[in-house]
Amino acid sequence: MAAHNCQSHARRSMLGCRPPVQRALVRRSSRQRLSVVVHAAETKAFIWDCDGVIIDSEEFHRLAYNASFQHSDVKVDGKVSDWSVKYYDELQNSIGGGKAKMRHYFNTNSWPSSKILPDVPQTDDEKTALIDELQDWKTTHYQEIVATKAEARPNVLRLFDEAKDMGLKMAVCSAATKSSAIAVVENLLGAERYRNLDVFMAGDDVPEKKPDPSIYRIAAERMGLDPSECLVIEDSTIGVQAATGAGMKCIVTYTHSTADQDFAGAARVMSQIADDLHMTDLLKDIREGKRLDDRKS
Repeated sequence: MAAHNCQSHARRSMLGCRPPVQRALVRRSSRQRLSVVVHAAETKAFIWDCDGVIIDSEEFHRLAYNASFQHSDVKVDGKVSDWSVKYYDELQNSIGGGKAKMRHYFNTNSWPSSKILPDVPQTDDEKTALIDELQDWKTTHYQEIVATKAEARPNVLRLFDEAKDMGLKMAVCSAATKSSAIAVVENLLGAERYRNLDVFMAGDDVPEKKPDPSIYRIAAERMGLDPSECLVIEDSTIGVQAATGAGMKCIVTYTHSTADQDFAGAARVMSQIADDLHMTDLLKDIREGKRLDDRKS
């Protein structure tokens, strides 16, 4: 009778005929397996910034801007404009977007003479035309530099592929112009990784640049995800503010020009992706609420 009862209950419970201790162990094991599944689903997308994350690009951009100024004979107070490393770092860390950088520079100093316009620009339309022309030439020159000289930052390709293999959706969200961002992704990540992105967005695709969070909010919407299910990798305070402002988790791989910034809200801060850092470990640390900063180690 007891055996018959066990058999009849087996359909209703896999634990039916096991001793109490064994039943408890099976229940605990089932809860652990369920917990792993739930935790693995917490992060469903990995979103990459471009400049400073995939590529250490600050110097390439600075050289391209200065080349554009020289090409068009852009003179402020009688001298061809030439942005120093220090000044460009200041611009990069406070002003988002190349056109905004130039407008800030000219507004702070004075609007220049150039080969582009017959006179120093006075109206908003003239100023916009000057900046557009300078930006177009700069962008073309920057893409030439990327195609011939640039390399991806250490371990970027490995971590990218690990995340993809884990089934995470992949996106790139850059504040750069679309053509420049595409040049970086195609040349450094490769054409196949670019084609397989779930979302690709650049500064041209949103009305406001980072630290405005709209680029990340829109990316989450396009992937059909809640922002809390997305992990962003950035390199600057501006980027962290955009990611966390969108309600996303954020990690930082800083560069020489951003190393001293306050990355409040970032879950992890590191100089680069270490050789022994793997995606499974990274997600585990974030899930457990660890905030790691290698500047304080």
